[in-house]
Amino acid sequence: MSTAALDRLLAILVAAQLGTGLLSLRAGTPSTAPLFVVHGLLGGALLAAVLVKVRRSVPRAWAARRWLALAVALLLGLTTTAALAGGFVWVASGRILSLGPWTVLTLHVFAALALVPFAVIHLLPRRWRVIRPPRRPADRPLMSRRTALTTLAFGLVGLATWAGAEALDRAAGGVRRFTGSRWLPDGGIPPATTFFGEGTQPLSRGEWRLRVHGAVDRPLELSLDELAGLGETAREEVLDCTSGWALRTSWGGVPLASVLDAAGAAAEGIVTVRAVTGWYAALPMEEARGALLATSVADRPLPHGNGAPCRLVAPNRRGLEWVKWVTDVEVT
Repeated sequence: MSTAALDRLLAILVAAQLGTGLLSLRAGTPSTAPLFVVHGLLGGALLAAVLVKVRRSVPRAWAARRWLALAVALLLGLTTTAALAGGFVWVASGRILSLGPWTVLTLHVFAALALVPFAVIHLLPRRWRVIRPPRRPADRPLMSRRTALTTLAFGLVGLATWAGAEALDRAAGGVRRFTGSRWLPDGGIPPATTFFGEGTQPLSRGEWRLRVHGAVDRPLELSLDELAGLGETAREEVLDCTSGWALRTSWGGVPLASVLDAAGAAAEGIVTVRAVTGWYAALPMEEARGALLATSVADRPLPHGNGAPCRLVAPNRRGLEWVKWVTDVEVT
């Protein structure tokens, strides 16, 4: 495989790996399970391609004394390897691994996001033209036999790496949801985690108000007692956190449908549920009507770390969109 072909393959693999990874942060239904498998397969292929690229490029750059290019390339290679290693270690470990306040899976995501600027800097000087497919005569095949075989080899490495990590996980007794998250014992209170470490001071239950506005007939501003007066219920749902754990437990609160009905919300539209921190989730009306504004968890009052006095419970969404410290519902 030529250097240009390898660069094009790396660009495709990096873009596909980042794309599937970002999509997985919001994928919570069983129908999205293949997305996580593809993400794992791409990871193994990308790791193999990076190692080949480093083996080819580093000696040349060193001999030519291209120190800046070498530094950027090494940073890109190390960041990519760290992101991939974090993902595979998470799978193969058979348990929840953490470094300080972060799980290894969260660090995997952070490393993946960090490689984006390094990739852009690496491409800026002259590689934009290299990763574009060159013009070729009509009688020349789209891909040479050697390039095709090398690409197939990378694919087989990806399959072997993914399958090996899965086998190690099973051997260690690991149990994961289709998203890769590891199950916590049913019925408990979720760990107090946030994706970007955002948080807020405890909110006064007496002063807290829920503002409901937008495409509604009757804008509302509800206290906790007024919210509860719309009719409380309890349901069992799975909170699947993007930091790598999943928990099936009981949530108590008021259906978001009851709030929308009380406000006379439009029949169609987007319902944006927003936290006091500014974090939000935007749900189609049909999905929003199946959500819950929770004020308790596991038959106990909702702790501050879990979003007290009110948080969103959004079935089939990842924890990223189970908004904490809810103070605002807007219909558009």
